[in-house]
Amino acid sequence: MIAEQGDWVARDLAHVWHPCTQMREHPDTLPLIPIARGEGAWLVGTDGRRYLDAVSSWWTNIHGHAHPHIAAAIGKQAAQLEHVMLAGFTHAPAIELAERLVAIAPKMADRAPLNRVFYADNGSSAVEVALKLAYHWFVNRGAPERNVFVALENGYHGETLGALAVGDIPLYRKTYAPLLAKAHFTPVPARTPFATTDEQLTAADAAADALDDYLAQHGSEVCAVIVEPLLQCAGGMHTYHPRWLQRARAACDRHGVFLILDEIATGFGRTGTLFAAEQAGIQPDLMCVSKGLTGGSLPLAAVLATDAIFEAFLDDSRERAFLHSHSYTGNPVVCAAALASLELFERDEVIHRNLQRAVSMRERAASLRELPHVADIRQCGMVVAFDLRPDGDWQSSFAADRRVGLRAYRSALAQGVVLRPLGDVLYWMPPYCVDDDALDLLTDVTARAIREATA
Repeated sequence: MIAEQGDWVARDLAHVWHPCTQMREHPDTLPLIPIARGEGAWLVGTDGRRYLDAVSSWWTNIHGHAHPHIAAAIGKQAAQLEHVMLAGFTHAPAIELAERLVAIAPKMADRAPLNRVFYADNGSSAVEVALKLAYHWFVNRGAPERNVFVALENGYHGETLGALAVGDIPLYRKTYAPLLAKAHFTPVPARTPFATTDEQLTAADAAADALDDYLAQHGSEVCAVIVEPLLQCAGGMHTYHPRWLQRARAACDRHGVFLILDEIATGFGRTGTLFAAEQAGIQPDLMCVSKGLTGGSLPLAAVLATDAIFEAFLDDSRERAFLHSHSYTGNPVVCAAALASLELFERDEVIHRNLQRAVSMRERAASLRELPHVADIRQCGMVVAFDLRPDGDWQSSFAADRRVGLRAYRSALAQGVVLRPLGDVLYWMPPYCVDDDALDLLTDVTARAIREATA
């Protein structure tokens, strides 16, 4: 079996170009693990070794790998209709999924609901759709000069050019900056370790004031504000108070600007509610969803919009139509997978169970606070993050060696746990089916990995 494992690695490295990877690091610095199958919260290698998927395979897998309910829905649909273009045709899975998404979307009593669904293939594509819709709406209304997007500092929205334009992480953005659309980055509410509620509210208000001031001066140039609600995942699992979202919603209304919520990673129960927006009691004008939409089984994304946005594209002129398309838009098999995933939320009372699991995660994470190099532990629903800093100094970093996260990852992997770091930030974002035994293992392995990485 070991020889077979090595053969898979050699064949992979001969042809496959991996995402988000410096390929020169494979396989000596960065291990390459061939996976044969998944079982619940676990991945099983071709050599039979089991790995706890503590990051839900890039935050997508929410119900567990190879879930029988989702797998059965995929197989049944594939045997009936595997694909038909959604231009001029339709089918039951696309219709039923749109109805379900509209029904469960965040709502405000005084606002028209998110009543329209545009399908895309992945999170970045959904962001592209939302950005184009926002700008094109103003073009159709005779205001093409409103071509600036506002986004939060430290935010991330994907790798395509439109998504990169509203992202503020230099590692991804810097190289392509000359190609990107106009964007202004407004301060994200500062997060101080162990901040009190009052301190969080003060930080949220200060950041919201900055957004309001910018829109007051430049609102006539802005078409939309786009943010990740409550939790900036790729930005080091940075959390902020719902107050900022409430004030951002009011500011966008005051200045006639669309609010786009990127719920790609935060949606479908990850932050403790079905959508993070619910914790602020707000509704966006456009909302992007993906990742957990199909339970992590197949790629699918959707953008939800109001009727007011949709109706601005109705015209005799095709130039005023929204002609964005993907070949596999609204694919029936992936829509069936998404419907099966949403059925599990109701059947298994997922949100209620997640509240209990989140308490279990919080209790176990607290035991790691005393480690000398853990500067901060924070939680947002089913996400727990650990900042690693020398001597617990959260304001500095491992300046002499920025690979402490990588060392922790390698250590955990050798112990059978996948803890893919974000720089010097380790985090837990497991599938919702994770049990207490797996959480105990995750806690012990995380502690050992931190000790080894910081020794």
